[in-house]
Amino acid sequence: MTLPLSVWNTAPTSAPAQRKGRYLPGSAAHPAKMLPGIAAHAITTYTRPGDLVLDPMCGIGTTLVEALHLGRNAVGVEYEPKWAHLARLNAAAAAHEGGTEGAVCTGDARQLTSLVPPALHGQVDLVVTSPPYGPSVHGQVRSTRETGERGVVKKDFRYSHDPTNLAHVSTAHLLDAFTQILTQCRTVLRPGGTVVVTTRPWRERGELIDLPSAVLAAGKAAGLTPTERCVALLAGIRDSHLVTRPSFFQMKNVRDARRQGIPLSAVQHEDVLVFTKLTGKPCPKSGDSTCAAAFRSRTCPGRPRRDH
Repeated sequence: MTLPLSVWNTAPTSAPAQRKGRYLPGSAAHPAKMLPGIAAHAITTYTRPGDLVLDPMCGIGTTLVEALHLGRNAVGVEYEPKWAHLARLNAAAAAHEGGTEGAVCTGDARQLTSLVPPALHGQVDLVVTSPPYGPSVHGQVRSTRETGERGVVKKDFRYSHDPTNLAHVSTAHLLDAFTQILTQCRTVLRPGGTVVVTTRPWRERGELIDLPSAVLAAGKAAGLTPTERCVALLAGIRDSHLVTRPSFFQMKNVRDARRQGIPLSAVQHEDVLVFTKLTGKPCPKSGDSTCAAAFRSRTCPGRPRRDH
């Protein structure tokens, strides 16, 4: 048996190359898209064809698109109607090619169990998601030469102007909300199901915000059991060396920080936290002692299971 690797080689090609031909125009404008290779690696590692994959904060639908192309079924929830509409279109195109089924609900993931159809509760095999984090790694830039000015202009760095979007709240509020989301995910997971969360630390006014460790604590508080902590590369590997691919904005942000004496570096990996919903144990939040999954829905046909 091949043991799973703790370092995921998820960026053999650039992010635009991974998305080419799979995502509709406008998808690139989302400020914090998951790298398709990360979603694909998680789905390949923790599920089989026909399994059901969920992303409670699906953005443009990266998790869904990769799941559908790999022959899995997928469902996503997205708070912003603009991105939910785009995710729906991306998933529909992928489902047509993959022969599987995908759906996107618009709403707040903190109410996940009311958004996901009851027939799918206890049926989800894998959750793949990422909380919003670090404005220093969001956005793109364009040169102002085309307008006759000098310098660069930042663009596509906001999820929306809605102040209640979790991308705009304090870190403490974000972690409280993410704990609620993971608790909801635990309800819709099957016993033995897996949750994969990708995240990274960032610096705020020079202070390190250790979001990965905070997310680990959030998963435990939600009643999930940590099983792995991995690294997903954002850099390629060539001749045993890393090939870095930071954006122009990331490099500018690093240079500006270092001039101020802040020890910032361009991030070349995502932290990957893997949790499991243990079988045969009471649900700690609800006190429900019956965590056995119901019969699977027609969306995800019944078959033998495996625990991860």
